[in-house]
Amino acid sequence: MVDDGVFLEVHRDYAQNIVVGFARLGGAPVGVVANQPAVLAGCLDIDASVKGARFVRFCDTFNIPLITLVDVPGFLPGTAQEYGGIIKHGAMMIYAYCEATVPKITIVTRKAYGGAYIVMSSKHIRGDVNFAYPTGEIAVMGPEGAVNIIFRKQIKDAADPDAAKESLVQEYKEKFASPYRAAELGYIDRVIEPHMTRPLLIQSLELFKAKRDKNPPKKHGNIPL
Repeated sequence: MVDDGVFLEVHRDYAQNIVVGFARLGGAPVGVVANQPAVLAGCLDIDASVKGARFVRFCDTFNIPLITLVDVPGFLPGTAQEYGGIIKHGAMMIYAYCEATVPKITIVTRKAYGGAYIVMSSKHIRGDVNFAYPTGEIAVMGPEGAVNIIFRKQIKDAADPDAAKESLVQEYKEKFASPYRAAELGYIDRVIEPHMTRPLLIQSLELFKAKRDKNPPKKHGNIPL
């Protein structure tokens, strides 16, 4: 995706469920933030939120555009995370992206569920350009989990529960989790094929090269600490 396939990852051994680093696209430097589904399924936890927020703010400080690759099933559940302050730390990530005034380009590659989807530079928090692959699933929660909750009685009463569940999951994916549905609602600017990624990223960076964005005048923001 990037020039010469060269990606300089930073903080490699910390919070490996999120990847951050630097690269070039069409000769221009960019910061890359990406979920890593091979670690904790790509969930955002406290450490990943801090790592991501710090990197986003670094890039914004030095006027480096941000590329965000999304494959996140949600925030990591569990009492340890809740007692540790996952809400507060997740809010740091939201704050960092919201406050950043550099060009922000996002690609949903696969899962994009719930609040974690919002956090990852979605259109809802001032993302400039938001793409999605046809494999993208943008929804409040995963299709299987949603079906188990919403249609629990219907599945239980069905002659063939497994078949009924499979049918309902497929219907949920088509109606609610499809990137085309998100595009209809304006959450996604365009659904793209993976081979289009590099030229569209370069084109988008060129489009926003002269971007000048300002936050409301104030002494400073109030980041969650």
